[in-house]
Amino acid sequence: VHTAGNSSQISDGAAAVMVATEAKASALGLTPKARIVDTCLVGTDPVLMLTGPMDATRHLLKRTGLTIDDIDVFEINEAFASVVLAWAKEVGADLDKTNPNGGAIALGHPLGATGAFLLTKALYELERTGGRYALISMCCGGGLGTGTIIERL
Repeated sequence: VHTAGNSSQISDGAAAVMVATEAKASALGLTPKARIVDTCLVGTDPVLMLTGPMDATRHLLKRTGLTIDDIDVFEINEAFASVVLAWAKEVGADLDKTNPNGGAIALGHPLGATGAFLLTKALYELERTGGRYALISMCCGGGLGTGTIIERL
């Protein structure tokens, strides 16, 4: 059962992330904070569309050769609390490393800004804790899931 207490609210937001090659960052005198290890977009059963983060997580870990225990921070977008709980149970993730500074229910779920918001939260948590890898994932509705693994530099 989804209620106002376990679902994200409607919120506005804007976010931006600068992505550049190492050469371009150097030419501009910028110091990179992280590198994108891998990204994916996966299709899932559209009837069970909220399972996208599960499939994206499995896909990323398989492609990169990393394990769930290699990941220091998980930012999993959840429009509903049940999504992140089902994801953690399915992939065996540590909830203490999941959305450590609050997820969509606490902080909002601004459509169109969520990916940049999650990536930024993950990067700053890696910096705060000295972690190496973060996995960011969200369902996109309609049977899609996206995921990214970053490595703090």
